[in-house]
Amino acid sequence: MSVMAIGKTDPGAAPLTVEDLRRTPDDGRRYELVGGRLHVSPAPVFLHSRVESRLGFHLSNMAPVECEVATGPGIDFNADRTHHRVPDLVVIRAEDAESPYLTRPPLLAVEVVSPESVLRDHHTKRREYAAFGIASYWVVTPDPDEPSIIELRLKDGEYTEVAAAFGTDVLDTELPFPVRVVPQWLLSTGGDWRRHIGGPKEAEDAKEPESDT
Repeated sequence: MSVMAIGKTDPGAAPLTVEDLRRTPDDGRRYELVGGRLHVSPAPVFLHSRVESRLGFHLSNMAPVECEVATGPGIDFNADRTHHRVPDLVVIRAEDAESPYLTRPPLLAVEVVSPESVLRDHHTKRREYAAFGIASYWVVTPDPDEPSIIELRLKDGEYTEVAAAFGTDVLDTELPFPVRVVPQWLLSTGGDWRRHIGGPKEAEDAKEPESDT
């Protein structure tokens, strides 16, 4: 998700809160708050939306009943509601679902990187999500030549990279639940991505049973 503009508040003015977000237009852009300052991101391009949609579909299919996958939920990071982020995807415990915004750390947060958001997704949000206590963080780079997924896990208050998958590699993880993902099939149009997105084992399991006749 790329930052289009950063709103500047008057140093003498009170910081913005999520209540102020209710006055933002419903125009497809994403509005976040960092320290009471407004960050505005443009609506995702199609490639970003494809990756987000396919990964959300796959995670939802693999999730146990006690988990829920959500696209673009708002999360309040502090009690003052001056720090508000909107990850591309999250996995939460079903019991942690709240409205209008989440206030508890998801089990997993996912960001799909755009050229303008590399620093923010790899560094700024990495620090923020770790401080908030999100146990697992995936950074997905939708490079048409070699898409990738980096898996980070929280340890002693900081993220450690535990796995990375590129192209046709398989990301095989147990968190937030057992799931396998092939980055190439988040983008590829050369076949049935639903059958192949989980790698060879899932592809084999997804085959139609042969007829006895």
